[in-house]
Amino acid sequence: MLPPNSPPLDATAALRVVVVDDEPPARRKLAQWLAADPAVEVVAVCANGYEALDTLAAEPVDLLFLDVQMPELSGFDVLRQRPAGCHPLVIFATAFDTYALEAFRHHAVGYLLKPYDRRRFNEALDHAKAQHAGRQAHEAEHRLTALLQSVQPPRYLEHFAVRHDDRIDLVRTEEVDWIEASGNYVTLHAGHTRHLIRDTLTRVSARLDPRQFPRIHRSRMVNLDRVVSLLPASHGDFTVVLRDGTMLPMSRTYRDHLREVLEVGF
Repeated sequence: MLPPNSPPLDATAALRVVVVDDEPPARRKLAQWLAADPAVEVVAVCANGYEALDTLAAEPVDLLFLDVQMPELSGFDVLRQRPAGCHPLVIFATAFDTYALEAFRHHAVGYLLKPYDRRRFNEALDHAKAQHAGRQAHEAEHRLTALLQSVQPPRYLEHFAVRHDDRIDLVRTEEVDWIEASGNYVTLHAGHTRHLIRDTLTRVSARLDPRQFPRIHRSRMVNLDRVVSLLPASHGDFTVVLRDGTMLPMSRTYRDHLREVLEVGF
């Protein structure tokens, strides 16, 4: 899932970069080289870790050029304190080679050792661009998968597997008239036949289409295709009458739900 302050995915969007360095010449050099690249947008140039944290909290950022040794907050402190959900790529730019191992423990995509030249800078930036493109592709695929899952209709149970001593019978859900809770079991009523399966009514209910098998009582569900009428009973309750004459009490607790399913008032 993308951070809340991330912009919409766009393969043509510029790489949003923040420079963080306490040395003015280093900041100017990085900012100038980055500004010369049309595929890059310099979001901010920060002189310390606090400015960097403020920027990360306010702006979507794709890449940090981050110094390590800075007053008060080091580059590692910035990463440890960055806002939740904020995970920009990081290229460390520092005069000290002793931090390289720690930098890559923070999943840095580059480590520029000062003084570095334009060629080394370009190599690090190109690598970061490739990493960013791969991340965007992965996130786009994730979003597409989530979208497809959201628009696809849910898959409901089509068969019950009823276990007997020497076999397992498959009973189509459309053949079931109503379902009754029996402790840790449920009884499937299908015509004159009853099938006992080891399951709870709550679990079974979650696997069936609620518009086809609404619950009418805490211990009963009914196949709407089998219902022929609803008879008022006492205290606002109803009796559900099935095609075969079976009469099932419906409690007031589930009356409103059935009204919504049927889209009628009663």
